[in-house]
Amino acid sequence: MFRGLMISLLSFVMIVTLFTGYGFAQDSNVELAKEADSAIIIERDTGEILYEKNSDQPLPPASMTKIMTMLLIMEAIDNGKIKMDEKVRTSERAASMGGSQIFLEPGEEMTVEEMLKAIAVASGNDASVAMAEHIAGSEEAFVTMMNDKAKELGLKNTSFMNSNGLPAKEHYTTAHDLAIISKELLKYDEITRFTGIYEDYLRENTDKKFWLVNTNKLVKFYPGVDGLKTGYTREAMYCLTATAKKNDMRVIAVVMGAPSPKERNRQITEMLDYAFSQYMVHKLYDRNHVISDVKVSKGQAETVPLVTSESVSILTKKGGNIEDATENIVLNGQLKAPIKKGDEIGTLKIEQDGKVIMESSLVAGEDVDTASWWSLFKRSFKSFAGTIH
Repeated sequence: MFRGLMISLLSFVMIVTLFTGYGFAQDSNVELAKEADSAIIIERDTGEILYEKNSDQPLPPASMTKIMTMLLIMEAIDNGKIKMDEKVRTSERAASMGGSQIFLEPGEEMTVEEMLKAIAVASGNDASVAMAEHIAGSEEAFVTMMNDKAKELGLKNTSFMNSNGLPAKEHYTTAHDLAIISKELLKYDEITRFTGIYEDYLRENTDKKFWLVNTNKLVKFYPGVDGLKTGYTREAMYCLTATAKKNDMRVIAVVMGAPSPKERNRQITEMLDYAFSQYMVHKLYDRNHVISDVKVSKGQAETVPLVTSESVSILTKKGGNIEDATENIVLNGQLKAPIKKGDEIGTLKIEQDGKVIMESSLVAGEDVDTASWWSLFKRSFKSFAGTIH
């Protein structure tokens, strides 16, 4: 039970946001993912690493690349740049992609929702390129966005050369970096509506009806698994980033370089079993929870809602507690209009026994435009008039 909660609002303090957890000591008696080149398992809300093996080793990710592609799609939907029901036209280049595909034809149109389903369930290389071109104008421009996002997330060992994971020189990432990209993607709860599908159809009610079956079989066979993405090439071997949720705890497990699909799934299953048997979370807030209203200088509105950018939890070993934890809110200096919804404006820090045990970004809950001169004058006059009564 979460007791002893204290909230303090500290203004004018500059901070650096951390995206990873604060470090449980890994159990030296546990050995997982023996048949994989690299592996990691983290808890989603905190980013805490529960187990890792060679997790910073750069390796080809194959179609797990599409986790970043889906992240940029979900961000574009969230900020209003694209909508689920808008049509996406397939270029000749997109239609020419080999490997896993849904056999899009040049000029064929599907909605963003259908394309996202094709990427998440069938690992459509053609759909990935079509969405990349739709969002950025070209796949090359989209790849720049992918690499910029990797840098924004602080990833040191990731380099993308395409949007779908087909083999390319200098196209690599790590199990750790994939876990962090997945953590960011899972901020958008709606993504599991797609990645959690086991089978479905595209072009239903047409003579080109296309059956989709999820390449991630654990969606059907492991309770709680609702994503994320498989990968395979001869160079990468069998790879999988999986996520599962039980009670309030969501974990992300990554395996790279397994020798067979059976081994890949077995190792992920063992990692999930370990996480859920040994750890638990104490849920504090959902994403977009309003923490408080914060004053804004020279804004059309005088305050802006300070909201959580992701779900917020504290992780402990099974049976652990979080009594006497302290909650602090640190603002990134004095807030001044204009402010855009989603702008990072502060940090939520949870401390226990003088140690930071969790840290998460806080963002603006709505736009605040700059106030006009006349609005500021009226506000000042009203304030002045109030002082002479």
